[in-house]
Amino acid sequence: MASAARDLRYRGRQAVDGSLAEDLNWAVRERELRHAGEAPKAKGKAVPKVHSAARVQVRERQYVSWPAVLGAAAVAVLAVLILMNYVELTVLSSEMVHLQSQLQELETDHVFLTAEYEQMFDMATVKEAAEAAGMQKPSSGQVYHLDLSGGDSAVAYQKENPGLFRSLLTSLNHGVYAVVEYFD
Repeated sequence: MASAARDLRYRGRQAVDGSLAEDLNWAVRERELRHAGEAPKAKGKAVPKVHSAARVQVRERQYVSWPAVLGAAAVAVLAVLILMNYVELTVLSSEMVHLQSQLQELETDHVFLTAEYEQMFDMATVKEAAEAAGMQKPSSGQVYHLDLSGGDSAVAYQKENPGLFRSLLTSLNHGVYAVVEYFD
């Protein structure tokens, strides 16, 4: 059948000997070959459409695998943990801002107290505070001078070398005191 269709297809393409009627037949036969096996179309008649009741298609029940459920649960737990870490990070950031403001206040207080400390050791301020407390400079009768023109001297005494019994008793005494002191 395929060879017959091939013959029909190429038969009309030969040189024409003056009549084109055979060429028109060839185009009709070619169209029929292309549409061979199709249902004939009714010309001019409208085919009535029959509406059938809509059928509801129900999907089959799908089963969820346990690894998928565990994976989804792990993702949910990790998402909650990430959110909790963000909350903790926010709390720590606010505490850091609060501590930095405290540090600035303390640095300001340090500068103020350092200035006040230096003012307290100012000789004019000390003199005014002493006079306000009723203190006076000492008179010449209240001043005593020491004469250290003589050489320095020191006397070194040697300890007696205790006996063996005495040194054992002293060591035992120190050991008992060390144990008592450790447990107190």
